[in-house]
Amino acid sequence: MKRLGLTLGKFAPLHKGHQFMFDTALQEVDELIVVIYETAVSPVPLQVRADWIRKLYPSSVRVIEAWDGPDGYSDDREHEIREEQYILGLLQGEQVTHFYSSEFYGKHMSIALGAIDRRVDEARQQVPVSATMVRSDPYKYRDYVSGIVYRDLITKVVFVGAMSTGKSTITEALARQYRTAYASEYGRDYWTEHQVDRRIGIEAFDEIAAGHIEREQQALQEADRYLFVDTNAITTYMYALDYHGRAPELLTRLALENAQRYDLFFLCDDDIPYDDTWDRSGDQKRHVFHKQIIADLKARRIPYITLRGTLAERMRKVDEVLAKFQPYGNYFGEQQN
Repeated sequence: MKRLGLTLGKFAPLHKGHQFMFDTALQEVDELIVVIYETAVSPVPLQVRADWIRKLYPSSVRVIEAWDGPDGYSDDREHEIREEQYILGLLQGEQVTHFYSSEFYGKHMSIALGAIDRRVDEARQQVPVSATMVRSDPYKYRDYVSGIVYRDLITKVVFVGAMSTGKSTITEALARQYRTAYASEYGRDYWTEHQVDRRIGIEAFDEIAAGHIEREQQALQEADRYLFVDTNAITTYMYALDYHGRAPELLTRLALENAQRYDLFFLCDDDIPYDDTWDRSGDQKRHVFHKQIIADLKARRIPYITLRGTLAERMRKVDEVLAKFQPYGNYFGEQQN
């Protein structure tokens, strides 16, 4: 007889206690079904939470998204009956042999399913964490969640714009103010090291895009609530067009994906004095490139907020936006300048 395990929950967020239960189940059954409920306790949408599990267990776990499942947990018998009937309906006659949980509802659900009641780490001794704890302070408990999950608990803020528009300055200043991490512009470091007569080959732009993402991933693990990012693959794509009239394949794909990679886009205006360093091409070039970046953002349908004025004025604008921003709930953008 096939050993079929089942567990259910909100996984809001998924943490390593959940994963310990999954891993335990996968040692005991042939297949594990995870039913994941919609919930209002977290802004992270159900399909995002389901994708965490699919990415971490791509072949061994079957995920069922319970969009119309019963709300919350209760030991009220009416609620228990609703949940039992709902789960049995989802299974459509499929026989579960083991029901996995670390909660009180393991008893009534296993009886209804005719399955073994497998409580895993009910006292939270193996993995001393709960979703409530993680929601209260993701940074404090970041070691208890996968990097795939933690990324979606951080608001990722990117600053784009032409050369000498203050991207690096505001990125570092905001990271200090919010006591969090930032990702500096990888492309400028790469260009400084590898340029020959102020040029780099087209193949280098793929390396820059990949290197910048790796830098972001490293910074994410140290980010508290926010990650501030200096430049992204879209700006690198625009530099490739400017240098070579085209962009390589990987960079083009990463630039397309960048619309979903960040929660907020800020465009640094070219209204500040130009810093004419040896590695730049002049103020007129800056103004032209600024227009090109705006056109590209609009062509990609990416909402953005323009930052103008002094550093203090720009930071106040960012503060105002962050104070109102709700992850997965709203966005800020300008359609016209």
